[in-house]
Amino acid sequence: MSQPVPRTRSQQPKRTVSIIGTGSYLPERVMTNQEIEKLVETSDDWITTRTGIKERHIAAENESTSDMAAGAARAAMENAGISADQIDLIIVATVTPDMFFPSTACFVQTKIGAKNAACFDVSAACSGFLYALEIAQQFITSHTYDTILVIGAEKLSSIVDWTDRNTCVLFGDGAGAAVLRHRGGGHGIISTFMASDGGLSDILYIPGGGSRYPISKENADQRLNSIRMNGKETYKHAVISMLDAAQKALADANLHSDDLACIIPHQANLRIIEAIAHRLNLPMERFMVNLDRYGNTSAAAVAIALDEANRTGRMKVGDYVLLVVFGGGLTWASSVIQW
Repeated sequence: MSQPVPRTRSQQPKRTVSIIGTGSYLPERVMTNQEIEKLVETSDDWITTRTGIKERHIAAENESTSDMAAGAARAAMENAGISADQIDLIIVATVTPDMFFPSTACFVQTKIGAKNAACFDVSAACSGFLYALEIAQQFITSHTYDTILVIGAEKLSSIVDWTDRNTCVLFGDGAGAAVLRHRGGGHGIISTFMASDGGLSDILYIPGGGSRYPISKENADQRLNSIRMNGKETYKHAVISMLDAAQKALADANLHSDDLACIIPHQANLRIIEAIAHRLNLPMERFMVNLDRYGNTSAAAVAIALDEANRTGRMKVGDYVLLVVFGGGLTWASSVIQW
């Protein structure tokens, strides 16, 4: 009698993917709008009215992106009830890595003791965490890995021009993390959507520090390694793109906006979130908003908000949750999850 031929990985039935734990980390120091008033010509009223931001957390001088990422990772592992040696893969989404290489994920691996994990970083600006979530989902559904740690972490204070009143008021530091696994009986991530438009890269970017414009003593005073942003264009494209991403993920999941128990948007500007709520015909009460306390933490923003929503009971088992983001690139993405 012939022996059965073992199934290869590609022949295995695809698995569902759930978020089984979340975590976040915020630096100890809080910078208020009143403190920023002392740095540039602005006011608490101006910042609050135009952005909704009241304060943000700023990392210590000797606190790196990987330090914050490791803090969020430990909280997520505890929440998920897993140990570091169970992690198969670590993906860190960031535009403020500890250094160009090794990846920040490799530094996190060492700091949390995840000796069995493969590691790499993802760069998609504020959309990075959802890009990383989609990558992780593919590894799990294809049976490549079982347990994946996805982290969004940023030390934006290191790339902010503190003399630019249009950008320095917006950004903060922090990290958020999620542990992904197949969970029997739970649907988890139902649909995802990702998109980019490199033709609009010049409205939100950092011009220098890479191979195109290396920093030298001749250009050091130009602050080329700090964030540049066209605020009006960024606002316009953020609303259009996030709305499009939300609608496409909902359609793919065969759901309507009314089915959503919680929407977790990128935490960049309250007016952007309000515009999306209006266009989706949903009350602001369904939106998880914490940018008043943390500002825009780029790839970490939606991950921190997800952890806060999880720990404060904003979602219950079976609820439909929408995550939607927008960032430099331009990049945007969305995901519908059944909690």
